[in-house]
Amino acid sequence: MSSSSAAPRSGAGTDAAGARPPMRQALVAAAFQLFLERGYEQTTVDDIVALAGVGRRSFFRYFPSKEDVVFPDHERCLADMTAFLASSPEDADPVRRVCDAARLVVRMYAENPAFSVQRYHLTKRVPGLRAYELSVVWRYERALAAYLRGRLGGHPGGRRDGSMRADVIAAAVVAAHNNALRSWLRSEGRDDVGAAVDHALGYAQSTFGGLPVPPLTDGPEDVVVVVSRRGTPLWQVVREVETAFARD
Repeated sequence: MSSSSAAPRSGAGTDAAGARPPMRQALVAAAFQLFLERGYEQTTVDDIVALAGVGRRSFFRYFPSKEDVVFPDHERCLADMTAFLASSPEDADPVRRVCDAARLVVRMYAENPAFSVQRYHLTKRVPGLRAYELSVVWRYERALAAYLRGRLGGHPGGRRDGSMRADVIAAAVVAAHNNALRSWLRSEGRDDVGAAVDHALGYAQSTFGGLPVPPLTDGPEDVVVVVSRRGTPLWQVVREVETAFARD
């Protein structure tokens, strides 16, 4: 679950209207042009900046590494997802909410199908990029699980199995999303990705959705009421309280 970029589909020099694209976009376009022509491992950062017509400092202003240029928008997508979850209404179904958050990711892919398909094929060929992509997926899953833990009681004083439930549901939602997304990418972006993801997430939601949000404790709180006559010595009141708790 990483996001796509609206990278130009033509060369790095100009866009369709003849105007030079923004620098970040030009760097992504130059990088992928070279990756396709030479191969990922054979392309250096110097090669990318030379084709884009900028300096090395400009590259590292936008991307910490060559791997990051392959996944140019995942930080923004993760921030959007986190903000979406943070703004959730208190009465929202938490499973439906994380499914909707996952849909934000697939929309990013669908913004530029050609680029998304190119990256899919590139990532399949380069082990280092596959490992990088797994780290991106893990971060999305952690964001979903963190939200679910807050809603399902996975915090101090909450249900003991809250964290486990949150992790399982987050993993299931990510797996459903990625299964549909990979199917779409294998179709070279020709299938209806929205319908495929809706179907997959519908399965996850029907399995886990509608779960009651548990209370903050494992059960109802015990309340002890002690009734004493006015004027009863304090030591006797304390002894009655101690006796009441001892019975519990």
